[in-house]
Amino acid sequence: MPIIKANTGIVTQINVFDVPPGGQQALIDLLSEAARFACETPGWLSASLHKSRDGTRVVNYAQSENMDAALAVINRLREAGFLDRNKMLGEARPGLYDVVFTLER
Repeated sequence: MPIIKANTGIVTQINVFDVPPGGQQALIDLLSEAARFACETPGWLSASLHKSRDGTRVVNYAQSENMDAALAVINRLREAGFLDRNKMLGEARPGLYDVVFTLER
């Protein structure tokens, strides 16, 4: 389960993919496979996939315990070919983030 709390040291990777028409599900399937693979990496915490209602984007929200763990996950996925496979299904705009503020009702 995602942990969305400020100042925890958790690193969140938010990767927005632009996909061609009809391409959401194929990318979601691949990202789901990648998450099941990545979850065995020490320090991996969670992955959540989101699809836009207009069918043009998929967002991958993944968390790791710290920066070292996040980089280990990315490297493991790269070595296994997942990042190259992602490129065939959509254009990625990745970033690593820290939660700095939350507000709940």
